[in-house]
Amino acid sequence: LCLCKSVVEEGPRVHRAVSVFQLYVQPWLAELVGSALFIFTGCMSVIENGQDTGSLQPALAHGLALGIVIALLGEISGGHFNPAVSVSVCLVGGLNIILLIPYIAAQLCGGLIGASLVISPPQNYFNTSGGAFNTVKDRAQLWPAIIAEVVMTLFLTLSVCMGAVNSKTRTFLAPFCIGLTVTADVLAGGAISGACMNPARAFGPAAVAHYWTYHWIYWVGPMIGIFCVCRLMLGDERIRLLLK
Repeated sequence: LCLCKSVVEEGPRVHRAVSVFQLYVQPWLAELVGSALFIFTGCMSVIENGQDTGSLQPALAHGLALGIVIALLGEISGGHFNPAVSVSVCLVGGLNIILLIPYIAAQLCGGLIGASLVISPPQNYFNTSGGAFNTVKDRAQLWPAIIAEVVMTLFLTLSVCMGAVNSKTRTFLAPFCIGLTVTADVLAGGAISGACMNPARAFGPAAVAHYWTYHWIYWVGPMIGIFCVCRLMLGDERIRLLLK
């Protein structure tokens, strides 16, 4: 009888601990691991990219890696792996605002881990700035790069919000659609801005390789892009600025 009573008394406490883990810790870990794997693959694809393949190798590597981690971990955390995506999903009601800062922190830490794990011959590594975004070399390239990041991030967050969040349009093909969007964006805009669309993807290799030239583009562009999608086009009447 004493044993049964002890189990009954411990039951609610254990249940609460499991609930906290599943609601807060497990999603954070999923974002950390998924971001690390995605950004490791992305950095390696850039560093080891052959001169004859152009943007094809990085485009396929980024798109395939992102689609895979979304398919595997999406049911746990939503499969964001990108601060811009987390902010956009939060703005349209798909993420509890309490989780927004932990998600972004997990993604940035995952970016650091993924970029730190990259192993490559020193010449390849330093020629590509450790997989950091080094496409923009001078001020004349700034506006084209910013506009490209805005539009490409708009395309990506539209795929996420409509394919995985919006109840009217979401589909089990969302991981495929999102990965394919990243592939298309890299093929289209890789030569203009590097096609980042992800502050965590920019931050990780920049911090590890100490390459910060025009790094701010990869924060400003994506944030403007998600503002255009979430505040002007999507969401309910409380957050839309137009067509209320």
